[in-house]
Amino acid sequence: MIQIGKYNTLEVVKFLDFGAYLDGGPFGELLLPIKYVPEGVEPGDDIEVFIYSDSEDRLIATTDKPIAIVGEYGVMEVKEVSEYGAFLEWGIEGKDLMVPFRQQRKLMEAGQKYLVYVYLDEVTERIVATNKLNKLLEDKTDTLTFKQEVDIIVVTPSELGFRVIVNEEFWGTLYENEVFEKLKIGDRRKGFIKKLREDQRLDVSLQQPGVGEIDRSGNQILEAIKANDGFLPLTDKSAPELIYETLKMSKKNFKRAIGSLYKKRLVLLEKEGIRIQETNQK
Repeated sequence: MIQIGKYNTLEVVKFLDFGAYLDGGPFGELLLPIKYVPEGVEPGDDIEVFIYSDSEDRLIATTDKPIAIVGEYGVMEVKEVSEYGAFLEWGIEGKDLMVPFRQQRKLMEAGQKYLVYVYLDEVTERIVATNKLNKLLEDKTDTLTFKQEVDIIVVTPSELGFRVIVNEEFWGTLYENEVFEKLKIGDRRKGFIKKLREDQRLDVSLQQPGVGEIDRSGNQILEAIKANDGFLPLTDKSAPELIYETLKMSKKNFKRAIGSLYKKRLVLLEKEGIRIQETNQK
């Protein structure tokens, strides 16, 4: 069954001068314009295409890859605003993605980028988008656990840091004092549940909390030292930004990890940096 707004693998039925027709099942034969037909494709071959409807509501196939398909979030720029809504640069040649006015949290402006969710409107059967995310996400959860690894999408800065989407289902908070890189709207990261608050809201971290992180960070530091000829020019007085740029970890975890490595006699802590113990260089 064809899934509109998603990728489908369809059989090539025939060729004409202007393109190939694909077997769309109950939707009939779907046109794949000639410029999107991969070289060497023949009738009977299967091809993966994205299915959308054109301005006359005819289903069209393309090998273009949109920024986001139905059921996904993506950051897109507004190309223009008309009497019907805002039209976003979708990544498909000749086809923009509309955000109706009723689906805009605030009126969108041309040239600005927004994080939107793409969906198939059940009434019009057209692919549209929304940035009214509150109706899509839960503010509380009791299904996630402490230290659980999750997928994070950055939505917007907040007073505490960043408001993020967790596992594409829940709102979460990522605190500013635990972020050591520049984040922008739409950035995706792996994260961890740092705290399940009494109100069932989520605090998340980009680094795994607890002892397990010390072991993992320690191994990461050892590998970095070995890759740098046995010496790493970082100390507990190094700037947090330099530590994150070098090792992608917080200064707090860095200090805890090198302390653990030192106690295990795996490294030497020198004035200018960390040196691996000679017996551990192999």
